Amino acid sequence: MKQNNPVGVGIALGAGVGAAIGVAINQIAVGVAIGKAMGVAIAVGLNRKKNKKNPNSK
Repeated sequence: MKQNNPVGVGIALGAGVGAAIGVAINQIAVGVAIGKAMGVAIAVGLNRKKNKKNPNSK
């Protein structure tokens, strides 16, 4: 699976996790907001991994 947009992938993963957290704490909107923040962090992590494999990529 080729990931062209790690930000989109990260936010999607984070929003899914956030929605699950939201259900658990009975505040879905809060959970999704937490998930989006997590998603940005995941995206940054994915981007760093990609750049380490190929330091010349821009």
